[in-house]
Amino acid sequence: MAAIAPPSKTKYLTVPETATKKDQLKVFSKDEVAKHNKEDDLWIIVDGAVYDLSKFVDLHPGGAHVLVQVAGKDATEAFFGMHRSDVLIKYGRYVIGTVEGQKPRVILPTPGTLSPVPYAEPSWLSEGYYSPYYKDSHRSLQKFMRKFVDEEVKDDANMHELDGKRPTVELIQKMGKLHINAMRMGPTKLLHGLTLPGDVKGDEFDYFHELIVTQELSRIGARGYADGLQGGMVIGLPPVMNFGSDKLKKEIIPDVLAGKKWICLAITEAFAGSDVAGLRTTAKKTPDGKHYIVNGTKKWITNGHFADYFSTAVNTGNGLSMLLIPRGEGVETKQIKTSYSTTAGTAYVTFDNVKVPVENLLGKEGKGLFVVLSNFNHERWVMCCGSVAGSRMIAEECMKWAHQRRAFGKPLITQAVIRAKLASMFAKIEALQAYLENLTFQMTHMTYAQQADILAGPIGLLKAQCTRVAGEIADDAVQILGGRGITQGGMGVYVERFQRTQKFDAILGGAEEVLFDLGVRQASRKMPQAVL
Repeated sequence: MAAIAPPSKTKYLTVPETATKKDQLKVFSKDEVAKHNKEDDLWIIVDGAVYDLSKFVDLHPGGAHVLVQVAGKDATEAFFGMHRSDVLIKYGRYVIGTVEGQKPRVILPTPGTLSPVPYAEPSWLSEGYYSPYYKDSHRSLQKFMRKFVDEEVKDDANMHELDGKRPTVELIQKMGKLHINAMRMGPTKLLHGLTLPGDVKGDEFDYFHELIVTQELSRIGARGYADGLQGGMVIGLPPVMNFGSDKLKKEIIPDVLAGKKWICLAITEAFAGSDVAGLRTTAKKTPDGKHYIVNGTKKWITNGHFADYFSTAVNTGNGLSMLLIPRGEGVETKQIKTSYSTTAGTAYVTFDNVKVPVENLLGKEGKGLFVVLSNFNHERWVMCCGSVAGSRMIAEECMKWAHQRRAFGKPLITQAVIRAKLASMFAKIEALQAYLENLTFQMTHMTYAQQADILAGPIGLLKAQCTRVAGEIADDAVQILGGRGITQGGMGVYVERFQRTQKFDAILGGAEEVLFDLGVRQASRKMPQAVL
């Protein structure tokens, strides 16, 4: 595979976009700004831009006295000692001009652009680097997804991460129309004949395209919302796609991908987590053989609280089986509050004499373990994509903070201990990304059966290592951010969320200990006796 050229340079905002859209920004001298130094007539300078905060003084979260102290002055250093640069974007409407002879030095967050911070992007997106894996279609899809996430998803994520409500249905449906929901299911025949975002042809869509979609969505830095954003679909729809009858596929798949219906995967129980074979939920056939009667409970079910369908593991008396159970009489869900936002819809599900048509069987009766295991590789690989992207985002936050924060009269980055923590972050993340891209390359050249035979162990090892590293990065990030790293808001908001929620990936989809063991057991099965 030929190495494609590195990306071209990106243009960034240096003055808030809301300000540049005004007819014309005036140019003021420092002396003129200095005259506006009263509470009812208050101007300040931040990075060469003049802000008229006269009407904002009483609204300032930190109180009026903080602004009065810098009234009429250059408040650049004071501002960046307390705020993230995106605050300037939020309040760009207060910009009235620029300072004569001053040029902005700070690059502001620019929707749809690549980050200029070193190691903030994987190498294939970094200026001057090449990659053998990505083509022009990957680049065009990445550009689309970055812009879409920045402009459409981030605000919704921040809102619902706090209020705990499910992601906005209209957004999910918009993603459906753009085929983003379908792309999250991988390179399936569902995409064939379609033209996808970035002018990508559905027939050429591969696992690297899906990796891009997942990693771009993970940049929102809101783990609970990320699971709420159709996380249940990603793991709950494949059993229907791969093992459902034609009738079920036609009835279920289009509505779920369109965002009209929601689905989840219901396997875990209070009595059986990683021990899938120990599930107690039962499904017994009626005397006429036309229905199953399902009884039992499921726990920690992602999207379960608002799901319309449940891809459910049940004991049919002759082994484990999988059933698609619609929400209806006898199905009850209760929300479970966890370390992350209730926007994920995590639920305790009760099935009380639920009548399910035998046609809703997924696969063969008693062969449900194969359905469950065939789903794990893709689920765990998706979690790896998200975990690496999440860790990278936190490393970027730490890198920015280390250059922004001053301690003992010097930038934090001048401290050797801080540089050592950052070096460790960068090295671990780049190693994981390389491992992830290598396995993704293997996936693009293997059938589903080959992936199950060869890659289950390596993907398990990668997922466990991703979550180990995420925990280490979360710990170092909190130490670098200090009190801000444990504050739900302000400059450390993403670090606080990450350290509180990164452990989910270490449990969901298979615990670290189980996956490390899986990797070694699979390797042992292929160990030749002749080398002993």
